[in-house]
Amino acid sequence: MFNSLSDRLTATFKNLKGKGRLTEADVDATVREIRRALLDADVAVPVVREFTAAVKERALGAEVSEALNPGQQVVKIVNEELQNILGGQTRRIRMAKTGPTVIMLAGLQGAGKTTLAGKLGKWLKDQGHRPLLVASDLQRPNAVNQLQVVGRRAGVPVYAPHPGTTSEFDDPTGDPVQVARDGVAHARARLHDVVVVDTAGRLGIDEALMAQARDIRDAVRPDEVLFVIDAMIGQDAVNTAQAFNEGVDFTGVVLSKLDGDARGGAALSVASVTGKPIMFASTGENVDDFEQFHPDRMASRILDMGDVLTLIEQAEKQWDRAEAEKMAQKFTDQEDFTFEDFLAQMQQLRKMGSMKKMLMMMPGAAGMREQLENFDEREIDRVEAIVRSMTPHERVAPKIINGSRRARIARGSGVTVSEVNQLMERFAQAQKMMKRLAQGKGVPGMPGGIPGMPGGGGPARKPAKGKGAAKKKGGSRSGNPAKRAQENAALEQQRKQKAPAGSAFGTGGTQPDPADLNLPKGFEKFLGQ
Repeated sequence: MFNSLSDRLTATFKNLKGKGRLTEADVDATVREIRRALLDADVAVPVVREFTAAVKERALGAEVSEALNPGQQVVKIVNEELQNILGGQTRRIRMAKTGPTVIMLAGLQGAGKTTLAGKLGKWLKDQGHRPLLVASDLQRPNAVNQLQVVGRRAGVPVYAPHPGTTSEFDDPTGDPVQVARDGVAHARARLHDVVVVDTAGRLGIDEALMAQARDIRDAVRPDEVLFVIDAMIGQDAVNTAQAFNEGVDFTGVVLSKLDGDARGGAALSVASVTGKPIMFASTGENVDDFEQFHPDRMASRILDMGDVLTLIEQAEKQWDRAEAEKMAQKFTDQEDFTFEDFLAQMQQLRKMGSMKKMLMMMPGAAGMREQLENFDEREIDRVEAIVRSMTPHERVAPKIINGSRRARIARGSGVTVSEVNQLMERFAQAQKMMKRLAQGKGVPGMPGGIPGMPGGGGPARKPAKGKGAAKKKGGSRSGNPAKRAQENAALEQQRKQKAPAGSAFGTGGTQPDPADLNLPKGFEKFLGQ
């Protein structure tokens, strides 16, 4: 959604790198580019003025002039001011002390209220609540049926005593206010602790829409009134938000369709203009594509700093703890990493959702956006098909997979033999790396291994002193500079001759002798010995 804004801001900050101090001209140029980027992204003009004025004032102040790295300090200021226009701090749902918590959804027709009701119900269910969805939109054709379908997908019950209209030619019947009131009573009787009321929308702002929304609000007295706004709506987002704020006095904002490719900056203006926080964001079409809105994390995404915290939360929510402990135990016991383990880990990753979305949350992902956009999610399906085409014995002992077996696996999985060969090669490399890590020998190609692991790259030991001190391996033994240079050249030539051609991770070292590695019995087969 914010790709264009992110790219413009990132390019602007590149001009500040390496500067020991910033002049007023540097600050003016930076603020001017930020203003252009925000206006191009459809951010409301009053918000842009306020934002750039705050950035310029702070950038010319002592916090930048006295900083060791002025460029980074300006980025920090922009990050903090972005958080402010996005609402400042994370705002959570205010739960009722007694009785069910009532959440009312309001917004224009087509903003995605009905779908979002199901997503919110699924999110509340995952949080340990017992939500109920109430179908009070009796005006839009098939709105009640749509909510029932979304409710089934989310696994959340729906209260729908009236079918609503089924065609645009039908006259609306039924009383949506009474349906909402009865829905809350039904939830209280069935011990549901949260009620989500879906209301009707209009194609534009009119008094009939606002009157019905106010009547429902007065009837059910909601704890939260969430204004659902299409993040792709453009500059009209601000006018629509102000109208609903005056009409129903909403308490929070939900951004829908945040996965679209529109500029989306107008949605960023809503919190600043109305003074109401953005509470949730809908990021896709599935019922799980819904997340709580964190202003600090969104600001980091816009500035291409990544969103690792959200990534960790998704992993913790979807990752199978028992499977993780089993894998950790195999790692500790230095057992062979098999295709069965590989398949289990791949299935765990699939549970977390789209690989593209996960990778885009990593810091610096904007620099490889084109590669990520070209990434084919079906590649994971092909790899899984190859592994599932293997016999159980082949998965635990991949060394037995010869040419005829590879041809059979390729036929069974619908891929070419070369694709099977590539997977086998990548798996063999991963197997060796896992074994080295388990033994504390570090990752091949990384000097000193990994710090903190046994045998890894910890602090270098000081050489022993005195006559009995051993000479450094491969070091020069001559004090004559010319002779020392000649010895170093000979050692370098010797090292190149011993280096294996085309080693997997670009290592320049020699292959270790298995006898010196204290390997478990039978491991020599994985070293090709």
